[in-house]
Amino acid sequence: MGERTANVQEMEIGPTLEGLARVIHERATERPEGSYTVRLLAECAGDKLLSKLAEESSEIIMACKDEDHDHIRYEMGDLLYHLLVVCEKYGVTLGELAGELDARRA
Repeated sequence: MGERTANVQEMEIGPTLEGLARVIHERATERPEGSYTVRLLAECAGDKLLSKLAEESSEIIMACKDEDHDHIRYEMGDLLYHLLVVCEKYGVTLGELAGELDARRA
């Protein structure tokens, strides 16, 4: 488990996800040396990235079992980041994802 994030304030999720997706796309395009995102996108044809999804999912499960709100939030942040990297790797846009979710409500 990573360190807890201090002083978390509620924000609107849309701009936050859009901004993070934009940074991930920039990393994928510019490929700065030492970037964790670049490593995830390049290593083992995605095996590292896919194993991170499993790891983060199981960490959320453990945090939920502990009923630890801050830990759940922290691990959800990790999982969302890794899911956005998956979106970048496989060309799924946030707009497509929004369309998928909205279509399920119809």
